[in-house]
Amino acid sequence: MELLRNAVRPYAWGSRTAIPQLQGRPVPAPHPEAELWMGAHPGDPSHVIGPDGTERNLLALVEADPVGQLGQRCAARWGGRLPFLLKILAAEEPLSMQAHPSAAQAAEGYAREEKLGIPRDAADRNYPDPTAKPELVCALTEFHALAGFRDPHRTIKLLKAIETPGLAKYTALLEAQPDPSGLRALFTTWITLPQPAFDELLPEVLDACVRHVADHGEFTVECRTILGLGETHPRDAGVLAALLLNRLTLRAGEAIYLPAGNLHLYLHGIAVEILANSDNILRCGLTPKHVDVPELLRVVDFSCGEMPVQHGESAGRRMAVYHTDAPEFELSRMDWAPDERTEVVLDSAGPQILLCTVGDLLVVAADGAQVELRQGQSVWLPAADPAVRVRPLSGVRTQLFRATAGAGEG
Repeated sequence: MELLRNAVRPYAWGSRTAIPQLQGRPVPAPHPEAELWMGAHPGDPSHVIGPDGTERNLLALVEADPVGQLGQRCAARWGGRLPFLLKILAAEEPLSMQAHPSAAQAAEGYAREEKLGIPRDAADRNYPDPTAKPELVCALTEFHALAGFRDPHRTIKLLKAIETPGLAKYTALLEAQPDPSGLRALFTTWITLPQPAFDELLPEVLDACVRHVADHGEFTVECRTILGLGETHPRDAGVLAALLLNRLTLRAGEAIYLPAGNLHLYLHGIAVEILANSDNILRCGLTPKHVDVPELLRVVDFSCGEMPVQHGESAGRRMAVYHTDAPEFELSRMDWAPDERTEVVLDSAGPQILLCTVGDLLVVAADGAQVELRQGQSVWLPAADPAVRVRPLSGVRTQLFRATAGAGEG
């Protein structure tokens, strides 16, 4: 049981206040801080801090003692690799529109690119590793996202609400086949539209969105999103593709699970994100990074409908669990109201990371060892450690997230 020192990723879309404020550092930060990584990712592993202040690389610890750190089953299932990565995500601006491959697609794509001799760190590499990358994002503040394809009938209504002469034929295309195949046809048409045709169509669509917002139309939120994306990416086909996705506003504590093939785009807000420990991302736009539309089309799932929003299923008086079918991870949340000091016992369930997002806590091991966990701090619990007890230290509202490997992987 040891505190973690975690890496901050300074991507351009990040916030200069969210992560520093969470950690009690001066704000604003000199540069955008987009993600706080907690785990053993080779690109930026956490460091465990011993009682004497010495630090050790978590990735090196796992590699040196996979069974002790991960547990027998988890180490065997994932080849001695911590299967999840926990993050704080702070999006001040939209990320890229992207999807992630399934395990089978990742393995095939990785083998194909290895055979072609593409360096694993090359900018145009799609599959730097052979693993899937499901993810779950849980809002800490109001969190805005586009995720999953909207029901086609609802999208047809949106397109008719902003219809222009140039847009009419595309509305008709989806209206003729309002199902996943029709969505695939329209998405593919838009994402591969010749630039001159796109440059003619997008201004029409944006003007129609302006009118719809001015009239306080039914799709005002969707239109505002398109206008924002169009302003920052005026020549990017991803702006049109965004018209096809569910527009979500998550409240604190609400989460969405993004399995393989789910096309998504995080827009704005602060969240806890847990994902498989993989770098496989297929992008289709709204980014200066590598875009590979044909490969993206191989993995995108065009199933449609409302995106399920999770609130966390009760697993005891203080704990809510966000269930998924991802074997790599499980995320739980614990909340204490002001002046509540109820103790919660966390069993030894394989490798765990505990993250305090509000207040401060005391983590007590079976041998009496203690760690004070302040807001913005996290602690590593290897599989070999016995159960621990956690309770708030002060009389303020307190919140703790717990990341573990998926069920049965301890």
